[in-house]
Amino acid sequence: MSGNASAPVGPRPPGKHQLALMIWLAVFPTLTAINLAFGDWLSTLPALLRTFVLATVAVPIVIYGLMPLLHRLRARLLA
Repeated sequence: MSGNASAPVGPRPPGKHQLALMIWLAVFPTLTAINLAFGDWLSTLPALLRTFVLATVAVPIVIYGLMPLLHRLRARLLA
């Protein structure tokens, strides 16, 4: 089979402003939920450790959970 077969083309990657909005839409509610759920416990930690815990929990949720969902939603909206 030759390499000339054309595959369906999906939407272009988001621009930097769209990506910034998508990241904000993922990060803000994630941090809010973590703070609401664990705020009392987190408030007992020093600021540096509190930030480390928040980032350690929030980053995988955002990267592996919410960003793929937002990319699929964006692709559906653009289709």
